[in-house]
Amino acid sequence: KKASAALDDGTPVEFASHVVNEDRAAGATLSHEVSKRFGREGLPDGTIKVHFKGSAGQSFGCFLAPGIDFLLQGDANDYVGKGLSGGRVVVRKSDASTLVPSENIIVGNVCLYGATAGEAYFHGMAAERFAVRNSGAKAVVEGVGDHGMEYMTGGVVCILGDVGRNAFAGMSGGWGFVWDPKGSLADKANMDTCDLEPLVIDEDV
Repeated sequence: KKASAALDDGTPVEFASHVVNEDRAAGATLSHEVSKRFGREGLPDGTIKVHFKGSAGQSFGCFLAPGIDFLLQGDANDYVGKGLSGGRVVVRKSDASTLVPSENIIVGNVCLYGATAGEAYFHGMAAERFAVRNSGAKAVVEGVGDHGMEYMTGGVVCILGDVGRNAFAGMSGGWGFVWDPKGSLADKANMDTCDLEPLVIDEDV
């Protein structure tokens, strides 16, 4: 109901909501309504903005359609942004948290599984199998667990921290950018299916 104006005629709306870990697949029904009314092109960027607080359940922001922004202050379970289809997901720690984002997991396993388009920004680390089978989404995260970017065919992932073992296994497309001040990426990446190159000129960045 809070998004009805946007669904009726594309009027931008913005509202807040609380979320708990029993709330699963948040965004799926809303994305269905957007796709049903506006097709695969969805709505203009940022037409529907929802500000969440709490700990989201599995599949937060799944299948999020173009024009929808889900902005969560808190943390989330597995499968954040599963099947992301053009929307935007942002997860940042709560104001009360004293945890260091680059050292703590803020989203669970298998985030961005099968994502095809859209953006995701995580102010903290992701657990295992981040961006598996991503084919078009762009993401920024502070670190990932084992098997990250497995079977990626497209999209861009920027990792501003540690990477777990077997990174980029089976990757056949897309780009992964990793901040690697310790020089340990070569020991963790699956070198059978990826090439590692430094960014050495301004055009690379």
